[in-house]
Amino acid sequence: MVSFLATMNMIQPKQRMSRRRFIGKISTAFKVVLAAQFLPQMVRAAADTGGTAAALHYRPLTGDVLREMARRKMHHGPDIFLNPMGIPRNKRFRQVLSWKLFHKNAYGDFLDDQPLLPVTIDWEPVKAHRGVSITFIKHSTLLIKDVDRVLLIDPVFNDIFWFIKDFTPLAFNLNEMPRPDHVLITHGHYDHLDHQSLGLLDQGTHVISPLGYDSEFKAAGISNRTRLDWYEYYSDGDREITLLPANHWTMRNPIIGPNRSLWGGYMIKTAGGPSIYISGDSAYFDGFEQLANDYNIDLAIFNLGAYAPRWLMAPSHMNPAETVQAFQEIKARQLMIAHWGTFQLGDEPVHFPPADLRQALDEKRLLSRWIELGHGQTHFF
Repeated sequence: MVSFLATMNMIQPKQRMSRRRFIGKISTAFKVVLAAQFLPQMVRAAADTGGTAAALHYRPLTGDVLREMARRKMHHGPDIFLNPMGIPRNKRFRQVLSWKLFHKNAYGDFLDDQPLLPVTIDWEPVKAHRGVSITFIKHSTLLIKDVDRVLLIDPVFNDIFWFIKDFTPLAFNLNEMPRPDHVLITHGHYDHLDHQSLGLLDQGTHVISPLGYDSEFKAAGISNRTRLDWYEYYSDGDREITLLPANHWTMRNPIIGPNRSLWGGYMIKTAGGPSIYISGDSAYFDGFEQLANDYNIDLAIFNLGAYAPRWLMAPSHMNPAETVQAFQEIKARQLMIAHWGTFQLGDEPVHFPPADLRQALDEKRLLSRWIELGHGQTHFF
């Protein structure tokens, strides 16, 4: 997710629904006020960002080792967490306003074609399977059945904000879903850490998360927690879950500010055999080869969505070409994607990421290694 401010204004033009027309009028009025106050800065911001699409949007490691950086806690600041791989975000506010006030969406002609696809899932085959399976529920929400245990990733079962359309509403009873033994949270953006969704789980459910988020889980009534720093892990026997670095950030409250808690991806060594990498939200950075040196990965699941426009999204999210590059560098046997199809958080329509990824994989002759799952579908190992 880009930011709370960006999300609060994530309303596209040319919508036919009366509610959206009403919201559009509110947004237009808001833009007029902002433009009057920030117009000189916005013009400069539009000029600045328009010509930097090819600029490097991450901080090269230049020989630094991720594991050593984590040991030295280079991502720990005095009162916030730092992103050693990220570029400075001091122009972010101007960029977001420039995007909302002056940017023309190149995908505008396709926005009305975004499909509404209610999610139905037959859970019986998942429950009966004795090995490992992965079910893509919606957005970044994944359910991993690992022999006799269930892992749930970033559960979001409903709308995150009333004005952002959910294109994949659930059309099954959540009581039919296998109850999770462990819930893994990658970071605190609202499309990954949702109080209402967490509240639908048993209060005693074990939650694994990066450092921080104490107030968030307290508000959700969850106290059975494991907090991890980068490269720390949780094990319950044959299963091991490690938090890994990611090139991202997080924020819950724009007044308090960003990065009060940590973020990351996960390496899951399942009891059933396969090793699964969960990227979480991440921009591209030059550290995936190091992860390949540390882990033998059977399946890499990358978050692919909200990648346009690149001048705004590149420091936060990978595009299809970067996803393919990261997949090659991490040397996983197979690839899967999440973070698409549910919420339009960038310029691209929600259904574009799989088609864009197909083209990028085809160019590298890697299509045979893609596990193409739609919402509600399950891959069985």
